[in-house]
Amino acid sequence: MDPNRTVFPGTTKLRDNDVRQKEAELKLLEEELARRVEEAVRKNVEECLNSEEVKDEIKRRVEEGIKKLFDEVDAQLQKEKQAALHEARQKVEQERKEREELDRMIEENRRKVEESQRREAQEQHQKEMERYLELERIQKQREEALRRKKIEEEEERAKQMRY
Repeated sequence: MDPNRTVFPGTTKLRDNDVRQKEAELKLLEEELARRVEEAVRKNVEECLNSEEVKDEIKRRVEEGIKKLFDEVDAQLQKEKQAALHEARQKVEQERKEREELDRMIEENRRKVEESQRREAQEQHQKEMERYLELERIQKQREEALRRKKIEEEEERAKQMRY
């Protein structure tokens, strides 16, 4: 116990009750104050939210957000469009290169076929020329053989006429 405190019989209970009652009253006051502060804050917030200024600010921010979103979507679409255009150009260029390569191969094959046909025609001409020369040689041999035979026959007749 506190030595400076004088204790009278029955007074400690009274004081304890007073303290408890004061604490209860204080607690009730705190709760009431908290409720009033909360109500005031709620009312203030509600008034602020219902004011034209705040509504205009909310509307402005929503419109800005929508505009920003549309700008982002537009930018993304432009980016995708450019990518698709670039891809299409690359595809066209690739097809052009492939077509040029194919044309070059076709031209090379055509040239080879023409060269082969020319060589074949030349070989055929050479064979025909050799055959012609062979036939001509055979013809000359026949003619020569006939001419010699004629000469021999004439010599033979001339001999027979002399006898």
